[in-house]
Amino acid sequence: MSDSDQRLVHLVDDDPAIRRSVGFMLKTSGLRVEPYESGNELLKNSAKLDQGCILLDIRMPGMDGLEVQQALLEHGVSLPVIIMTGHGDVSLAVKAMKAGAVDFIEKPFEKNSLLASLEEGYRRLSRKGATDDRMRDAAVRLQALTPRERDVLKGLAEGLPNKTIAYDLGISPRTVEIHRANLMTKLGVHSLSEALRVAFAAQGQ
Repeated sequence: MSDSDQRLVHLVDDDPAIRRSVGFMLKTSGLRVEPYESGNELLKNSAKLDQGCILLDIRMPGMDGLEVQQALLEHGVSLPVIIMTGHGDVSLAVKAMKAGAVDFIEKPFEKNSLLASLEEGYRRLSRKGATDDRMRDAAVRLQALTPRERDVLKGLAEGLPNKTIAYDLGISPRTVEIHRANLMTKLGVHSLSEALRVAFAAQGQ
């Protein structure tokens, strides 16, 4: 795979201002950008998409990001997908990760966060055969968690807010926050999406 192929981003967002600003951010970081104004436009080209990451907005008129993601799988497109969400769409983003998305990032996002997510996507592209290794690594990391920390992670992986997890486990939301902070430290991650990536990898997702 040539370097130019590897560093391509398919940018899907119905908002022209986002396509411009994010496209500019990516281009100035040395990446190639193919913009699409809808999921349908991306899917029309699905048979001939060049190797790269798909940066996909979750809330769009017509087909939303989850539907586009499902349709890509049905079209046999297995390119890494990174979901862009607005505030409060975390449960949708969790669904997207369960369906195989590499990561999600909340708008407005920092350039470094976006590039880090894309980097993970490119790593997936370059080591498609490494799923078993990821499963083993994730399973080992999860062994460091206490049973209660695993319960909290399971709730997070189901897209539940802290309050609901607290209610289900019969503990206070503050205790959930403490367990959440502890499990992230033990897993060596800095964001919810990274923690979910470990949880889903352990399940072979």
